[in-house]
Amino acid sequence: MRHAEGPLLTVDVGEREARTERVDSVLEAFVGGRGAGTRLAFDRVPFGADPLGPENRLVFTAGPLQASTTSFTGRMNCTGLSPLTDGLLSSNAGGFLSRNFLDTGYGAIEVVGESEELLAVHVRNDGVEFEAVPELENALVSEGTEYAEREYGLGSDAVACIGPAGENVVRFASIVTSDHRTFGRGGLGAVMGAKNVKLLTVAGESEREGEFPEQAMEVGEEIHREAATSDHALKRQGTAGLTDFANQVGALPTRYFAETSFENAGEINGDRIEAKKHRKGTCSQCAFACKLPTRDDSSGLETEGPEFETVMAFGSNAGLTDVVDVMGANDLCDEFGMDTISCGDTVSAYLASEDAFGDGELVHETIRKIAHREGIGDTLAEGIARCHAELGVRDWTMKGMEFAAHDGRALNGQGLAFATANRGADHLYGSMYVYEYPFVPEEEALDPDGLNGKAEVLADSENHNAVLDSAILCKFSRDVLTDERLAGLLDADLDTLDALGARIVDLERAFNNRRGRTRADDDALPYDLEGLDAALEEYYGRRGWTPDGTVPDGRLDASLTGD
Repeated sequence: MRHAEGPLLTVDVGEREARTERVDSVLEAFVGGRGAGTRLAFDRVPFGADPLGPENRLVFTAGPLQASTTSFTGRMNCTGLSPLTDGLLSSNAGGFLSRNFLDTGYGAIEVVGESEELLAVHVRNDGVEFEAVPELENALVSEGTEYAEREYGLGSDAVACIGPAGENVVRFASIVTSDHRTFGRGGLGAVMGAKNVKLLTVAGESEREGEFPEQAMEVGEEIHREAATSDHALKRQGTAGLTDFANQVGALPTRYFAETSFENAGEINGDRIEAKKHRKGTCSQCAFACKLPTRDDSSGLETEGPEFETVMAFGSNAGLTDVVDVMGANDLCDEFGMDTISCGDTVSAYLASEDAFGDGELVHETIRKIAHREGIGDTLAEGIARCHAELGVRDWTMKGMEFAAHDGRALNGQGLAFATANRGADHLYGSMYVYEYPFVPEEEALDPDGLNGKAEVLADSENHNAVLDSAILCKFSRDVLTDERLAGLLDADLDTLDALGARIVDLERAFNNRRGRTRADDDALPYDLEGLDAALEEYYGRRGWTPDGTVPDGRLDASLTGD
């Protein structure tokens, strides 16, 4: 099976030392990306570690396909113990960082320890430099990347940076690269902030390992060609084009989840955002070019996006009807370094408590307060699970993570996916919504009502997504990346890939089991879903887990060894 190459670089920011070791067996068994990151974290992060303590690790990994020129491969992974969910999770970001990461020659880079002063860590193929950067305290993300360019001649595509939110350990802080691309979900930016690392830069001149045989190159060229010539709506509007569709089927959370459709969706939909798009945007090596560089000429605001999830979190869920207000919220989150979904939902919870839906000025002011933990922002920076009681609103989270869109009350299989996902209420972990809208061929589509027969589909979809996240491949590749093409790119058969995905999910679940997570955490949706108990039983059976949602020791041993 094709896999990432190179040693593990451990960067200890407390001791200011770096060391390397071979991790060939991990890369061979888990390919790279999320798989390798999960296995390395499972072995090296203590089960009882504090997410904001020095024992937690941030593991950055690319996959084998970042060494190719195939479209949909401009992404990389970060894995760590989440301060938002208190569980192990992985997040991946698009942009251009991954190719610079490969130039260092490392197969994985992990950051451990805790610095006494704010640092920039510079990783090169010939060594690591630790630089104290007190002048960047509470600097915006753009100011951090401008520093790297001014002092080191590095563009934002070689920088992973946190903003004030990360330094102030906002529990949903993100790590930003390529200006607007984020390791968003789960608060890994707060982990980087707790380690007192402002930015990590990567550059080098190492020759990339991993030759691609002719067959794999041909598959990659086919995917690249089809990406370039397709006329997909995502290329014009990104995921924002889903807004009207989700609204029509009642899957668009509105006014802090009180409703499932928004009467003003047409004011913040894909057409409105496309009208603000001023050029094409893409990720490294990708011909699909689905990104949304946007500009409002009246205000001078220039940003990237918003995508659909941000339209939901800061638009319908906050009751905003001006697309420029949503763009502004998106830009503030990128500059301060915060996940737009968690931040938007949390701000919406505050608006609900204040009966202030639709107040764009208050939304922007609250975002700033959260990033700096000022006033009510200090409370909201903890996330909904920790502050909902004080606000007097319902806890709209799963496992501590705020909900993405694609409402499970309308799309019941997606509701099940939110329940089982190891990283919480995230739409991309199981992606059941694609079968229920549907965005798949008719023969694969599922009735959105009910849960009958969906547990098996969900487990398979989770496995498939784990493989994509290990390769690493963008989810938008689904229309051109057939199972056979994926197998060809990774030089593996379909059964092997499904088993790989299952082992990754097992390791995540087993780690979180050891932190006290059980079936009770899966059975905690904030709405009733008929048949959930039976579906959970079926899902656990499919995975070979106990009825309590835990991974048996024998299965864990097999997942660790690949047997």
